[in-house]
Amino acid sequence: MLKVLFIASECDPFAKTGGLGDVVGSLPLALRKMRIDARVIIPKYGNIPAEYKKEMIHKKTLTIPVGWRNQYGGLEILDVMDRDGVPYYFLDNETYFKRDGLYGYYDEAERFSYFCRGVLECIPYMDFEPQILHCNDWQTGLVPLFLKEFYKDKPLYEKMKTVFTIHNLKYQGIFPMEVLNDVLGLDQAYSGYEGIEFNSNVNFMKAGIVSSDMVTTVSKTYSQEIKLPYYGENLDGLLRKYEDKLQGIVNGIDYNKYNPETDPHIYVNYRSSITKKEQNKAKLQEDLGFPIENVPVVAMVSRLTSQKGLDIFVHILEELLSLDLQLVILGTGDYKYEQILRNAAERHPQKMRALIMFNEDLACKIYASSDLYLMPSLFEPCGLSQLIALRYGSLPVVRETGGLQDTVTSYNEKTGEGNGFSFTNFNAHDFLHTIKRALSIYNDHKSVWNKIVKNALKSNFNWIGSAKKYQQLYETLLSDQADERDSSPSKILRIG
Repeated sequence: MLKVLFIASECDPFAKTGGLGDVVGSLPLALRKMRIDARVIIPKYGNIPAEYKKEMIHKKTLTIPVGWRNQYGGLEILDVMDRDGVPYYFLDNETYFKRDGLYGYYDEAERFSYFCRGVLECIPYMDFEPQILHCNDWQTGLVPLFLKEFYKDKPLYEKMKTVFTIHNLKYQGIFPMEVLNDVLGLDQAYSGYEGIEFNSNVNFMKAGIVSSDMVTTVSKTYSQEIKLPYYGENLDGLLRKYEDKLQGIVNGIDYNKYNPETDPHIYVNYRSSITKKEQNKAKLQEDLGFPIENVPVVAMVSRLTSQKGLDIFVHILEELLSLDLQLVILGTGDYKYEQILRNAAERHPQKMRALIMFNEDLACKIYASSDLYLMPSLFEPCGLSQLIALRYGSLPVVRETGGLQDTVTSYNEKTGEGNGFSFTNFNAHDFLHTIKRALSIYNDHKSVWNKIVKNALKSNFNWIGSAKKYQQLYETLLSDQADERDSSPSKILRIG
């Protein structure tokens, strides 16, 4: 049986700040359904819910090197058999992880260097010998480097392969050069120095890219975009250099969790009934204090940041609100965007609600009740919101970038194909024009609109297809390893 250990800084339902937590909470489940022994290890954060902490079993107390220090480490396991049998491991150190939130501390380099080294130290005590270490984002970028530098000569580790997934290249884990020796226990003379040095700093993301056996991103288009200067965040040259080991696999979503037939959060459950979706809409209009009328409800559930396209959104906001529609925004983010949205909602009480919060229950209601879902991202490695919107029959309006381009097909009048609407350039009026195109179909061609909704509901982005691609990637890595052994001189000698 193929054995894979997912290494990440977050995992739903234990600790999550965004899409990374969703992926690490879902992909191992899908892999186990394919008879792959997939397991997960994350830090034991202080804010993991008590209901999970009380079920954890202490496996081992150990000492973990952090530069010149030796720090306490506690390996704990939660064998959650009612979640399809995924065993979850947690690395315990209260000094590093018993804090509010997950990120944003002065000692991030030390915290996550400790975590990377600690994972490798814990493996002998897991009763599990992974063949693949699947690392995720900069917080785990040192695992492939440490594996090669400190562990490759040890029999347990010598056959392990590493996969490093870039969920968002913008966040790289860049720290002063002093941490190289003081925290990582390396110096500028060691052979892999160029694989971590970045403009006279240390770059954890770069270490993961250079040292891993395979690099993946969370959509095919994003894997191509990040080789360009516009999207490459100053690592585009490096990614072009290593493009032979770079592959894009689009994320999925948990179709059991996001299921309009069974979702307990929405007003009326449905599978493909347009009538029942409209019943959800009427109830949301009532709850939000909107007039209950047959106008399109346009929604956005998002972090309110420039990455998510808020600059072009706020630029067209007044013109958008002059149209016959109702607009609901749910999310938090940069203060300037929050204030612009609050002020606009105050000026248009019959047409707009700005809900500056995050509420998963309300988010599901909005997905199930809205007609159009806006996602004009500046860049989007994969995006999960458009996948959820499709699942609930809310038609996405997206910019053609990253995973948005890979998952949303703009409606084609000639063929009748398409599950949403899209525009190419990061331009406010291109965005507005695309919204107006969608609204004209809603208002003047309702049968066409209903067909596009049906297309959206038929879209399939569950984890099964993506999990199969990861399985193929893992098997390729291991078969390459076997081929290397078969062609080695010692192997040939034994055969002779």
